[in-house]
Amino acid sequence: MFEVGEYIVYGSNGVCKVEAVGKLKVPGMSKDKLYYTLSPYNAKGSKIFTPVDNKKVVMRPVISKKEAIELIENIKNIDLLEIPDESRIEEEYKEALRKCDCRELVKLIRTINKRISVRLKEGKKITAGDEKYLQMAEEYLLSELSIPLEMEKEQVKELILKEVGNF
Repeated sequence: MFEVGEYIVYGSNGVCKVEAVGKLKVPGMSKDKLYYTLSPYNAKGSKIFTPVDNKKVVMRPVISKKEAIELIENIKNIDLLEIPDESRIEEEYKEALRKCDCRELVKLIRTINKRISVRLKEGKKITAGDEKYLQMAEEYLLSELSIPLEMEKEQVKELILKEVGNF
């Protein structure tokens, strides 16, 4: 069980702070069940209430500082996503996001950046889908890394660009 004050990753909401753990006094909700009250890192003022035993949504601790540093140092060694069928590209992007895993986010970012580079060299425009999923993946990754590194998201991005250049 997560502790009050701890940062966790909560599915597509990304990084959240555990504000409370306890029973809710809300009509229609189980009086016997324990719930987390979460504050999304990127949606100030919002609250999420979820059962402690929720198995439908990925709920995990934010990675450690050591893991964050190792991830950044190894970005260039992380493979791209394998997308055998171009018609399934959006589904592959969504699947990578659903995993709520930093390595998968790096794979997604690297894959999209490579696609953008190839398209631009061919004189083509960047697709709206690539732009959308790149922005989402970067937001999730930078938000999570900012917690253990105790930096703002923009500083994390600058650190990554300094350490490894473009993903």
